[in-house]
Amino acid sequence: MVSAVFHSPMDASLPLPRAGEGRSEGVPRAEAPSQPAAAAREPKPRTLIDLRAFWMRVLPPLAGFGLLVLIWELVAMKSTTGFPSPLATWQQALTVFSDPFYSKGPNDQGVGWNVLSSLQRVALGFGLAAAVGIPAGFAIGRFEFLSRMFNPLISLLRPVSPLAWLPIGLLVFKGANPAAIWTIFICSIWPMVINTAVGVQRVPSDYMNVAKVLNLSEWKIFTKILFPAVLPYMLTGVRLAVGTAWLVIVAAEMLTGGVGIGFWVWDEWNNLNVANIIIAIFVIGIVGLVLEFALIKLATAFTFEEVKS
Repeated sequence: MVSAVFHSPMDASLPLPRAGEGRSEGVPRAEAPSQPAAAAREPKPRTLIDLRAFWMRVLPPLAGFGLLVLIWELVAMKSTTGFPSPLATWQQALTVFSDPFYSKGPNDQGVGWNVLSSLQRVALGFGLAAAVGIPAGFAIGRFEFLSRMFNPLISLLRPVSPLAWLPIGLLVFKGANPAAIWTIFICSIWPMVINTAVGVQRVPSDYMNVAKVLNLSEWKIFTKILFPAVLPYMLTGVRLAVGTAWLVIVAAEMLTGGVGIGFWVWDEWNNLNVANIIIAIFVIGIVGLVLEFALIKLATAFTFEEVKS
């Protein structure tokens, strides 16, 4: 078989392969390396850490906590009533959290059981408030008659201190635990009602005009127009309500007794154990911070991109 080999005029100056040489030593081929191979051989750029941004995120919180500890230490040094120092409080905290779930009777339980009891009351009261307040906020914001009907009542009852409702709960429910849940309910419902109603009222009128033109049902208006637009306002009301509920439950448990972080603070005061009171203050703050952080993540997950930014 005869084969023909064609060379371009530019290959004429290239030396011909000698006899006996392998195919690999023949005419060089002007082929560029493939793109993936070339990219694989290129060194990957190292990710540089922005040290200035890192320290700006780390140093200010550390400086704030350092200032708090310094002021605390100065107060303990100048105190003549045995105010515990940060070191003494830390040692007491190690003892308290070494067994947080011990139980030696109904009035002597670990800090873990007290926090769980308070969270249970907050969850029940807050859940009932959300089940009532969010639909009520939609209705008040949607219909002008309901808005004019309930706005005076909300303006009258909202400024009332939550603890003022505690005796009413004790009178009606005949028990400390349901009275505390009632107090959580009544203080949590107002932020959700108000923020949800404001969100409904701020929906652009063009959206509602389009819904009228298309003759949409109330369910379609709620699911397709109102709910997506009101969601950021509603979640803001939920955040405010949870913060208020966690603040109120401590004071309510101080008055009603039983198991709870508020009762634990009051019981430690009766025992003149100031170190445990300071530990309880930090526990209350950390739990409130975790609740708020969880709700921020929930709001971010169910909010539009432009609202996230």
